[in-house]
Amino acid sequence: MRDKSKKLNEALSNIDDKYLDTTERMKAPKKKSPWIKWGAAAAAVLLIAGAVTLAHWNREHPLPPYPDSYQGAGPVDVLPQGGTAQPDGPYARFVAYEAEYPEQVQYDPDNYAPWWEQRAERAERYQSDPAALDDFLTAVLPALLADTEGENRVCSPLNLYMALAEAAELSDGMSSVQLRDLLGAYSMGTLRARADVLWNANYRDDGTATSILASSLWMRDDFDYNDETLRKLRDNYHASSYYGDMSDPQYTAALRDWLNRQTGGQLSDAVENVALDANTVLELLTTVYFRAKWAERFDPANTAPAVFHAPDGDVECDFMNEAFADFWAYRGKRFIAAQYSFVTSGSMWFLLPDEGVTPEELLSDEEALAFLISGGTEQSEWYFGKLALPKLDVTSDLDLSDALKRLGVTDVFDPSAADFSPLFGGAEGVALSTIRHAARLVMDEEGVTATAFTEMGMGAGGPQEEMDFILDRPFLFKIAASSDTPLFVGIVNQP
Repeated sequence: MRDKSKKLNEALSNIDDKYLDTTERMKAPKKKSPWIKWGAAAAAVLLIAGAVTLAHWNREHPLPPYPDSYQGAGPVDVLPQGGTAQPDGPYARFVAYEAEYPEQVQYDPDNYAPWWEQRAERAERYQSDPAALDDFLTAVLPALLADTEGENRVCSPLNLYMALAEAAELSDGMSSVQLRDLLGAYSMGTLRARADVLWNANYRDDGTATSILASSLWMRDDFDYNDETLRKLRDNYHASSYYGDMSDPQYTAALRDWLNRQTGGQLSDAVENVALDANTVLELLTTVYFRAKWAERFDPANTAPAVFHAPDGDVECDFMNEAFADFWAYRGKRFIAAQYSFVTSGSMWFLLPDEGVTPEELLSDEEALAFLISGGTEQSEWYFGKLALPKLDVTSDLDLSDALKRLGVTDVFDPSAADFSPLFGGAEGVALSTIRHAARLVMDEEGVTATAFTEMGMGAGGPQEEMDFILDRPFLFKIAASSDTPLFVGIVNQP
């Protein structure tokens, strides 16, 4: 299986461009190992072998049981007391992969045509500007990941972007201007189009990878809302909407159930802190759930304890080891970066600071931050050597209010200045009272599972060199799925 997985990386770069999405064309390796050469037929066979193995892995790790509401609810869906939210079919907006990767041992190209054609069609239809989020990421990542005080930190920039974009849709005047300035979109038309493309470009659920985004609004049944604004949220941000009695425990229970299902139950402790009350006039939630398998799986037999040099002193933890790994790497002025790929579904970058440099310092380093945001395959070289990564289970639960205020988003928090008239009409005193971001990343020999949610509550009133890459001290990481957009970014200070 190791040989097949290793060859799969080369096979992917030899597939006809028309079958690859835009991001994969951008990131296709240009420097190949000089002794590995494959024809198109061999590449296709190896791709099938890897993907069939992945399909088997996905069967053993089933998707979380998403509720009916994920299929696209209407602008207002009644949630009866003690009942469950029901989707309104005519208003369905959810776009899904209909053609899953076939599960078969014998290669028959005709069976795979629908899957390839669907990927190609989605890639062509939903092409995002790779630099569209650069200003947002440059501002937000240091604000969210700095001042860790030796603790771990993980976040989903894309998830937060979608939440703030929806908040901009709900607001007007300076409230909207401040949000759009941070998001780098100077008109709502631009923001709507970008959000829709980002959602679709990063959505993946086709039997080989999982990258699922969702959004919902929870409203009170004794308040007036602008139906046209809710339709915009549905059409451009794929948001479902519900209303009920904010003081009813069953309504909070339904919201928590929605959150747990959308995040695969991975953030249940953080979800328990989400609650509605009589003063809440709107709860806006966005989620992302990601799961992918390594292109080259780590052998559990090689996992062994080793020392990680944490800020508070050395600790022992389990390291996943690959003695003869092929990987892309880049030597910066103050860091080394290495990439490990997922099967047909993006990659994970690790940025290891030089001795004496902290991950937080890299966030203010122009070269490191640019590399973290933009990827870096074009700058990298193909290496061969030992790879050792600590097994991880990293969780964060952040209050973003102060960070957003420092970034210039202030009016939405001030009841006397906030303008949410596009949703609430003439209602006064409605302001953002809560904005939290919870995220978790689990990394083991099989692959990576990562999930996040943002809660916004509103209230009234080929080797040319050898390299060993050992992640045995604090580091930064980034996960990118089908597009170049960072799905998750974080700092690991404690394995």
